[in-house]
Amino acid sequence: MEKAYQVIARRWRPKQFSELVGQDHIVRTLSNAIETKRIAHAYLFVGPRGTGKTSTARLFAKALNAEGGPSATPDNESDTSRAIMDGSCMDVIEIDGASNNSVEQVRSLREECQFAPAQCTYKIYIIDEVHMLSTAAFNALLKTLEEPPEHVKFFFATTEAHKVLATIVSRCQRFEFRPISDEVITEKLTEICQAEAIQVEPPALASIARLANGGMRDAQSILDQMISFCGSDIKESDVLDVYGLVSDERIAQLAQAIAGLDFAKIIEAVDAFASEGRDLYRILVDLQAHARKALLDAIAKGGNTEQLGCAMTTESIMRMLDALHRGEASVQRGLSEKVNFEVVLLKAAEESRSRAIDTLIKQVAAAGDAVQTSAASAPEDDAEVKKN
Repeated sequence: MEKAYQVIARRWRPKQFSELVGQDHIVRTLSNAIETKRIAHAYLFVGPRGTGKTSTARLFAKALNAEGGPSATPDNESDTSRAIMDGSCMDVIEIDGASNNSVEQVRSLREECQFAPAQCTYKIYIIDEVHMLSTAAFNALLKTLEEPPEHVKFFFATTEAHKVLATIVSRCQRFEFRPISDEVITEKLTEICQAEAIQVEPPALASIARLANGGMRDAQSILDQMISFCGSDIKESDVLDVYGLVSDERIAQLAQAIAGLDFAKIIEAVDAFASEGRDLYRILVDLQAHARKALLDAIAKGGNTEQLGCAMTTESIMRMLDALHRGEASVQRGLSEKVNFEVVLLKAAEESRSRAIDTLIKQVAAAGDAVQTSAASAPEDDAEVKKN
């Protein structure tokens, strides 16, 4: 029987800490903990989806159960390492918190903890989406989590740390997984494409990284889909068409139209995007990112920039950004996406050129002070003229 195809995200899952990208602070801390034998009994991995939380938990479990004792660089080919990475190890138990969230299931887990590991040095429980556990289930876990048997370790992963009970968090070492930068994602995708003999344009990889929103797994899944669509030659236009994106050049042109109060050009651009079936919400997000770059440029240059095609102050750009941000909900969930999108862009254009009332008051006050100073000095000048 022919072996089933395995997606890129699974084939390229990290097998060593050194292969985990974008989370160097976590790799360093865990590696040092292993080397110095300062292994805690519970860890909480927090961060956006696709940033390596579950992969890190598996790598850590593999490192702790390495042959010959815990090691930050375990042997990938050992039976134990293979079993852990395949999810078939009896002593590394992965639990989905969303479907195993009842108090009875946690009590069963608490009873199983007492038994010694069958194959490994440690029995490790990896609970994904731990925030889905019920309050009763959390409470049932508290005592075991505080004083577990020496052979038991708990690794929790969640995308919503605020939903985890404070009493659970206080018993864990917490690690924050950051969104992975577009540059790091692009670099990893380039490595994958070279290994897979895929020809891809750099702007196409940049678009994929932008779509992934900091998640490596999302980026790899998008790349997998693009390979299915394009074969071994991927161009930027293919990515833009499949996912309804627009190029950076068109985003820049739209931003310039907003900054220049060119309403006709704004309406024309929106009509073109809608007729092409582009994702208007995604365009709004990309437009905000472009405006933010202009804001940073204005700040760096002392308060003014021409990056949007005309002279604009930091105040004007911030007003534009504020209007774009306020319009997100109406574009994403409104009844008429196109109309709402047009209104948001037109409001952003108007507000970018409006002046804050407190700024006007300061300017009027300053002008009044100047007039009073001039009037006060006028009699003295007249007296000096008459004296002469």
